Amino acid sequence: MTTTSMNPTSSDARYRQLLAAVRGLIRCDAVALLRLAPEGGPAVLQPVAVDGLAEEALGRRFPVAAHPRLARLMASGDGLRFPADAGIPDPYDGLLAHQHVLEEVHDCMGAPLRLEGRVWGLVTLDAMDPLAFDGVDGERLQAVVRLLETGIAAEETIAGLARRAEQEQALARAVQRDAPRELLGRSAAMVRLREEIDTVAGSDLTVLILGETGVGKELVAQRLHARSARAERPLVQINCAALPETLADSELFGHKRGAFTGAVADRIGKFELADGGTLLLDEVGELPLPVQAKLLRVLQSGDVQRPGSDRMQRVDVRVLAATNRDLREEVARGRFRADLYHRLSVYPLRVPSLRERGRDVLTLAGSFLEENQHRLGARNLRLSPQASQALLDQPWPGNVRELEHLISRAALRALAAQTASSASGRGGRWIAIEAEHLGLSAQEPMATGIAPDSEPVLDAEMERPELNSGLEGKQGQVEGQGLREATDAFQRRWIEAAIERNGGAMAAAARDAGMDRSNFLRLAKRLGIKG
Repeated sequence: MTTTSMNPTSSDARYRQLLAAVRGLIRCDAVALLRLAPEGGPAVLQPVAVDGLAEEALGRRFPVAAHPRLARLMASGDGLRFPADAGIPDPYDGLLAHQHVLEEVHDCMGAPLRLEGRVWGLVTLDAMDPLAFDGVDGERLQAVVRLLETGIAAEETIAGLARRAEQEQALARAVQRDAPRELLGRSAAMVRLREEIDTVAGSDLTVLILGETGVGKELVAQRLHARSARAERPLVQINCAALPETLADSELFGHKRGAFTGAVADRIGKFELADGGTLLLDEVGELPLPVQAKLLRVLQSGDVQRPGSDRMQRVDVRVLAATNRDLREEVARGRFRADLYHRLSVYPLRVPSLRERGRDVLTLAGSFLEENQHRLGARNLRLSPQASQALLDQPWPGNVRELEHLISRAALRALAAQTASSASGRGGRWIAIEAEHLGLSAQEPMATGIAPDSEPVLDAEMERPELNSGLEGKQGQVEGQGLREATDAFQRRWIEAAIERNGGAMAAAARDAGMDRSNFLRLAKRLGIKG
């Protein structure tokens, strides 16, 4: 089917209108507009708009050297049409709508697009019918080229020189082999988030990054740093959840030799390492109160004193903090300092959960498939329509991290199935990720609202007497019940007891239960428990 983005930007919409006009001039099953990455790196083509291709194509990157058809189109001058028996692999095999795994694209043509005398990218047209383009002459193909080049020039003018330079830098970073991941997605929530990031990135304001586990808070921090004036200086990260109170001073501020038993040499702390750059305090909500007080003093004064030293050292550090906790609730409960909270939350940014991002899940899945494709040495991993729909139907309590792990498992299963098929002579031109490879049925309990990294209710929690308080005498009989019904019944009683112990306060009950608050509330809602 023809794919569209649920919340497109104006640029996306204009590009799709251009492709619709192209399909009006030349009948085809799919058309794609690909932009060439800026000079200075390997030649890579990135889809900016597609019509008739699977939505995952928008998450792909096509190195020209790895795709002979694209390389020939780039060098063709005025464009060309490939013979049906050309024998050259097609980069879109498996990406056309309604294409069977054993079918190949039969008719393909395209042409380079130029802007201000330079090659901007390509337009490609594909059809399953090998005779589809018999009536298309060079004049009509050039009419398509002129239409697209005019539209692209208009779009570039609208974007402006500054925006274009920023996009080219982002694309250059994306094609670097070891470049960090990008914040992919075209949903309205992600568009707003990127706009907010770009608004505050150039300042030195402290940013508090909020969001559930697995949504990509670290990527937000990386983007903030990369778009700041400190981008050439280090981004230093410290995991506050793994910071013992006894070693907090040493980790954050360093120490002098002999400052305490075991301090056999001078050590530089994270604040000094980040001098001139950015410091990310990940999981800042986990800091013990005594450590919070020491951190606050440094944030207020900008001076660091190593334990064992009498000298104060001035540091120039921009601080970012990230947490999946509700810090206002933590302040109300006396577990987080109010003054530190206000010092950190100068500019709060909320990262949306994956279930709020709609069809972004397919773009992300395409990106993860590309990573697995290179890691496994596999060729052409593609999502089937059924697998794509299964991904769209999931609630994703573990967010992007859960999707990443699921795609990695599915790629391994699909590769194993392909290997078996090839041995029996039934291998296709690409490896299709089918719904059964996702293994979602085996993950059904996860979709009840318990995140992948939450403690299992029926294992660890039953070993905690304080959580089972109030359940005695309420267990009842489970004869005639299936495992799922019995599990739900126990979870319902268990959660009701936790809420009762905490006077009806859902946030406190979630902490008592050792669960993330949002996951606790979703589970309670599914079980019909009202707070």
